[in-house]
Amino acid sequence: MSYTLREEKQLEASLDALLSQVADLKNSLGSFIYKLENEYDRLTWPSVLDSFALLSGQLNTLNKVLKHEKTPLFRNQVIIPLVLSPDRDEDLMRQTEGRVPVFSHEVVPDHLRTKPDPEVEEQEKQLTTDAARVGADAAQKQIQSLNKMCSNLLEKISKEERESESGGLRPNKQTFNPADTNALVAAVAFGKGLSNWRPSGSSGPGQPGQPGAGTILAGASGLQQVQMAGAPSQQQPLLSGVQMAQTGQTGKMPSGIKTNIKSASMHPYQR
Repeated sequence: MSYTLREEKQLEASLDALLSQVADLKNSLGSFIYKLENEYDRLTWPSVLDSFALLSGQLNTLNKVLKHEKTPLFRNQVIIPLVLSPDRDEDLMRQTEGRVPVFSHEVVPDHLRTKPDPEVEEQEKQLTTDAARVGADAAQKQIQSLNKMCSNLLEKISKEERESESGGLRPNKQTFNPADTNALVAAVAFGKGLSNWRPSGSSGPGQPGQPGAGTILAGASGLQQVQMAGAPSQQQPLLSGVQMAQTGQTGKMPSGIKTNIKSASMHPYQR
């Protein structure tokens, strides 16, 4: 009878320690999930690694508790449901934190299952059979190949990190010449540095045959008309100057100039 009591106390102590470790693991998982869902914009990779390290440590501690010599084999313990009810159980709700509202025949097979689903169990058996078929030499070669691939990948990642860090430290390379840019802006905006060169086939502003020559000469003759009207005594010198300009020209003068000269000599307001 005393041996049975001792086993019961040992079982209760083991269950209490197991529940404590599971509660810590559950709180860590809840905190990590909350960070992923609500603080993802401020989450950094070092903090994620810290969370993973915490979870890994808690899982290792839980395994140590299960493998401890004073911990009884829970697989030898049998749980039998004594009462099944479709009604809502408040105590069950409180103990399961609202996850299991009723303890009925629908939820008992899932919560008291001691073996995985038949499909999962079949897949596990198939994987175990495939792993047993691989020889020791082939398995060692696959392990070495996988380690080599992982090492190459880690080396590439480290190289990229070093290049990115070194690229951030050194200044950005200049891809333009400020002097050329300023010269181009000055040429477009103010015409600085542009020459007056014209092709050899084009005629200058004072050469005959250019469309603008008649207009310029006509404007000059109009200016002569105003001077004649204001100063009659200077009419003859002006006309002689125009005639001298006509004789000095190698080409033929436009007809508009002669017409203007005649109209100047027969001015209606001249007295």
